[in-house]
Amino acid sequence: MNATQSPLVAPRFTMRFSSTPRGARLARRMCENRLDAWGVPYGSDAHDVLTLIAAELCANAVQHGHVSGRDFHLLLTADPATRTVRIEVSDTRGERLPALVTSPSACAEGGRGLLLVEALSDRWGHRPRAAGGPGKTVWAEYAVPGSISLTPLP
Repeated sequence: MNATQSPLVAPRFTMRFSSTPRGARLARRMCENRLDAWGVPYGSDAHDVLTLIAAELCANAVQHGHVSGRDFHLLLTADPATRTVRIEVSDTRGERLPALVTSPSACAEGGRGLLLVEALSDRWGHRPRAAGGPGKTVWAEYAVPGSISLTPLP
């Protein structure tokens, strides 16, 4: 790298959305668009998997993390070196932690979203919200296959 080139910066997208079904749909669409811009093309298996993971995490933030008048926060990052995309969704309900459904009767009432996240992601988890304020962050990581060129934006 010469002195006029800037170092590679990992692609990053962050935005707050209203804690409503409409906000969750918009967040999913923004993820779809950003992934395509980063080289994970529409229609690819990786794009579909990442979009589904983002949709589930955003829907859970709206359904289980909603506090009236408070938004949820989405952070999408890609690491070209490890070919990993990380999705983080933060809400303001720290007392309602995510849990996988273990009984068929509970699954009938919902709760299958985290099962999808568990099955599709390489890793996932949750932690207290780091950026000040109450709440939690639920995150998932997915390694993009080598056939896709995960590239940072200029």
